[in-house]
Amino acid sequence: MLDYDRRNLLTYAELLDAADAGIGWEEGSLDILGIDPVADPDRAWRCWDSHLERARWIVGDGLGAAIEAFGTLPRNMIRNIVQ
Repeated sequence: MLDYDRRNLLTYAELLDAADAGIGWEEGSLDILGIDPVADPDRAWRCWDSHLERARWIVGDGLGAAIEAFGTLPRNMIRNIVQ
């Protein structure tokens, strides 16, 4: 897990929540990532897609690396981070 990932953990959580709620990439890229999908649709889509993919990796196969990056945390804090 990169320092960038640690700094953007909240963004990743918001992206996962938005995707689970069925929010489209246009709305999500504007509201969460601050990229206007009308003014820059290619960049908005690429950022939405790549950040959502990274978020899914972190809570999936990258979970071990994520936990290691946060050091030793109480079990309830880790559970809150990955939910």
